[in-house]
Amino acid sequence: MVKIGNIELNDFPLLLAPMEDVSDPPFRALCKEQGADVVYTEFISSEGLIRSAHKSVIKLDIYEKERPVGIQIFGANLDSMLKAVDIVEKTNPDIIDINFGCPVKKVVSKGAGAGILKDIDLMVKLTSEMVKRTKLPITIKTRLGWDEKSIKIVEVAEKLQDVGAKAISIHGRTRAQMYKGKADWTLISRVKNNPRMIIPIFGNGDVDSPEKARIMRDKYGLDGAMIGRASIGNPWFFKQVKEYLESGNLSEGPPLQERIAIAKRHLEMSIKWKGERLGLLETRRHYSSYFKGLTNFKPYRTRLVTGETIPEVMSVFNELEERTEILEATV
Repeated sequence: MVKIGNIELNDFPLLLAPMEDVSDPPFRALCKEQGADVVYTEFISSEGLIRSAHKSVIKLDIYEKERPVGIQIFGANLDSMLKAVDIVEKTNPDIIDINFGCPVKKVVSKGAGAGILKDIDLMVKLTSEMVKRTKLPITIKTRLGWDEKSIKIVEVAEKLQDVGAKAISIHGRTRAQMYKGKADWTLISRVKNNPRMIIPIFGNGDVDSPEKARIMRDKYGLDGAMIGRASIGNPWFFKQVKEYLESGNLSEGPPLQERIAIAKRHLEMSIKWKGERLGLLETRRHYSSYFKGLTNFKPYRTRLVTGETIPEVMSVFNELEERTEILEATV
């Protein structure tokens, strides 16, 4: 059993990573249904929260069916982060996660996200004060370091644990790498296997197949896997991983009819939550993966990602349903 504070999880839990414009309530709901043990919101600016910016506040929406759910916030100003904790706490999440890993320039330039890896003392101070501010478990999402020359993740993880962090998810790249190269799970394993560490250590980065999840568990000994890009348009990835870990069977995923049903439901939930325009636009990124393997899918994909109205897009889904038997063989 793995525990985040008082939250009990099964052995080797699978976590949905916080992803901007991806990990919204509709997508989190689908991933939860398909086996994700813990889901996280898109990351939320502490400065945006304390200014009541709509883009930040709307990301606080969470629902009972998602639990356990973590709300992730980022920032570099202690006062703002503490005020953000107060705001987040009122929405009653199960976890508050601090983003110390986002490599995007507009975040890093403000000293937040992975930018804070240049100031470990501040990183520890923020964590310590936020732990004191709330009874909710505080968890951390970070990277190995700012660059190859400044990797001190074993030492940093100890310090974060010592000030009260209840779990740490580590992306196996430095900020300098962004998303290039290969994630180094060896360094994450050193954190986990440090005798001083007693909190869960979750691995993140390049978990794009059930086989890799098993390697992360069996070879590197990590407590669980945080899955990001592999789940986009593929919420059943969590179920595939679990089946493989339990039985060794590699599932091909749901049949085409079910994929169509999930894609339609995703669109419907997105429209209900965001409105027609945003719902249509932000669901487009998922369609290629929903129907990955269909050799004759390109014309349908083009229509799905260019459709400007709900009837246009739904008509494509309806055509796919009518041709299921013909297309099924190409999945």
